[in-house]
Amino acid sequence: MSSGMLPENLVASKVTDVEGKHNIDQLETEEPALEKMENIEAMSKRQRKKLVKQKQWEEQRNLRKQKRKEKRLKRKLVRQSQLESSNEGSFRKRMHKDVAPSTLRLIIDCSFDNLMELKDVKKLHKQIQRCYAENRKALHPVQFYLTSHGGQLKDNMNETDKGWVNWKDIHIKSEHYSELMKKEDLVYLTSDSPDVLNELDESKAYVIGGLVDHNHHKGITYKRAQEQGISHAQLPLGIFVKMNSRKVLAVNHGCVIFV
Repeated sequence: MSSGMLPENLVASKVTDVEGKHNIDQLETEEPALEKMENIEAMSKRQRKKLVKQKQWEEQRNLRKQKRKEKRLKRKLVRQSQLESSNEGSFRKRMHKDVAPSTLRLIIDCSFDNLMELKDVKKLHKQIQRCYAENRKALHPVQFYLTSHGGQLKDNMNETDKGWVNWKDIHIKSEHYSELMKKEDLVYLTSDSPDVLNELDESKAYVIGGLVDHNHHKGITYKRAQEQGISHAQLPLGIFVKMNSRKVLAVNHGCVIFV
């Protein structure tokens, strides 16, 4: 054996030492990871749930913030609405004290029911609703009448507006207006009359034709007034408003002039 070579048993010893050291280092590296896994596995079910909830809580932080903001805005809007309702209620109470009903009578003549299609009857119903609403809000409400109430109009009101039976400050009659008023008190408002109404007489009962006919029955209200021998007049629209067609108003527009 040459003097420059190491004995075989010494080489084997060094190799064994190196391998042992490598194994020890590997064990030292793996031990913390194994310990962490063992700790997680050793956690109770309650603890794991707690960790999950905590994670969800953190993830939903922005969502909670947005919901709080929306709640604050909703409370603010509710307070504003309550304040407005309170102010409106006070205003209505003050208005109610100032109301001074007029003795003037306004009649919607509903005797044209058989001349209208159902779609036009429905339009008339809506116009009557507007008249009623405007008169209820007026400081000087007129004595409001619906006469010859029945037929399609009544059926439609029963079907779509059952509350009409509880309407206040209105006289809804099945009788014709000639059975309810003195003949000398009646004035039929018709655009075909040659007479112009220059002033209102509170002792009179003014009649508006409850007819939506799109000019299919021109002059019918004027003829009715003549046949019944009652006074008639047209509103002075030509003096105040330039109209290119016949001076015919919707029922509710005629009502607004009086209330």
